[in-house]
Amino acid sequence: SARGAASMIAEAITTARSCGASGEIVVRADSAFYTKTVITTCWRRDVRFSVTTRIDAKIRTACDSISDDQWLDIKYPRAVFDEDQQRWISDAQIAETVYTAFAGTRHAVTARLIVRRIRRDDPTQIPGQEELVPTYRYHAVFTDSPFTLVQAESQHRGPAIIEQVNADLIAGPLAHLPSRRFSANDAWLTCAAIAHNLTRTAGHLAAGPQAGARPATIRTRIINVAARIAHRARTIHLHLPEHWPWQTAFDNLFTAVQATPG
Repeated sequence: SARGAASMIAEAITTARSCGASGEIVVRADSAFYTKTVITTCWRRDVRFSVTTRIDAKIRTACDSISDDQWLDIKYPRAVFDEDQQRWISDAQIAETVYTAFAGTRHAVTARLIVRRIRRDDPTQIPGQEELVPTYRYHAVFTDSPFTLVQAESQHRGPAIIEQVNADLIAGPLAHLPSRRFSANDAWLTCAAIAHNLTRTAGHLAAGPQAGARPATIRTRIINVAARIAHRARTIHLHLPEHWPWQTAFDNLFTAVQATPG
């Protein structure tokens, strides 16, 4: 919620400057904070803003007005998870245009509208019969950032990596904290972070699709596995399911873990 956001931002800016921050300050906010008061507060405090916008009719018209030769291909150093399409995105295009927010009011602000677009995939499309007019999903950022297009877009997207980690933790061990005692919850948080890092490491060692999968997917595919333990000739045998689709991933992980350091 954007309620009280203006005073919170003003306090954060004052705190940052009192701690010695003397460089360019850019307030990065999600679409819930795309409001007149937030942007006005940034201007009054002499800081820059970078705010995600909702894709309404006016924003979509501005996005569609960008010509094809203005789009710049980018490749993410780390894939970004797309919640709508439920998949990892590693390639996209970015461009920018000039946009006036809150037009027709005394709070009208003209600044940069940085747009990232991702092509929509059609799972029913037959190879060799591509669509004549491709469709895209847009992600727009309203900003007065002084940085270049690539820098400004990357800086705004940076917190999304942390947000994804938080989402993964909340979907797992941090769905709730087990105790009313701070020390117990502190220990739980430490264990949750260790488990998250180990799960992500397991995904990378398993390779293939698991390298970019979310922790919940990794747990389902190669950790929470139904198996039968058998003892034979003083050795332990683990019988895994036949025709298991994630056998290769599990073998990769097992081989990597059992490898002798050297």
